[in-house]
Amino acid sequence: MADLGSGAFAKLLQYRSAESIDAVVVSHMHADHFLDVIPMRYALKYGRRSNGRRVALYLPPGGEEMLRRLTEAFTPESQHDFIGEVFDVRTYEPGRTLRVGELEFRFAPTSHYIPTFALRCDGCGGSLAYSADTAPDERVAELAQAVDAFVCEATLRCEEEAEMPRGHSSAREAAAMATRAAAGRLVLSHYPATIEPAELEREARAAFAGPVSVADDGFRLTLGG
Repeated sequence: MADLGSGAFAKLLQYRSAESIDAVVVSHMHADHFLDVIPMRYALKYGRRSNGRRVALYLPPGGEEMLRRLTEAFTPESQHDFIGEVFDVRTYEPGRTLRVGELEFRFAPTSHYIPTFALRCDGCGGSLAYSADTAPDERVAELAQAVDAFVCEATLRCEEEAEMPRGHSSAREAAAMATRAAAGRLVLSHYPATIEPAELEREARAAFAGPVSVADDGFRLTLGG
């Protein structure tokens, strides 16, 4: 799975167990994209387990050091490595392909406030790109070329597009990147609760001719045949 932000782990448990996850890939080290690694750690450590396998946790360069600094506050309860007990912590190289089972991940840097990497996943009969957090960026559109689905953030209202500096996109800008990528479908994500989904969809459809969805809790997307 890609990113594990605040509240994501509880939603994940509605569909599958923590131990059944093969890997977590984190795009960048902002709390709303990785903080639920901590409750997942507790579930893996103290929950019912049918195996002792450590879940692979792929972090961006510098991410492991930051995560370990954060979790130092929790270490007195354990004589062991707080994170390493249940996670196989690794650092991915953004310029290289990462293989997890039958899936291949590729990365591209984004335009955000800290080093952040969009990712593309190919395998199992489908392809998907995920923008992570970014202002409009040709590198992200290039990574998403001809994917079945492009999951892109839509944090800003269209009237906020001129704000500089910034590290986010509007629904219209997400749609423009999807068009440049010739993506099969656009899925809008990472939008504030103050923006109505219908408004996001309307803005995106003005710049993208393909199917548009607005992701929410319980949203499911099937790729390939």
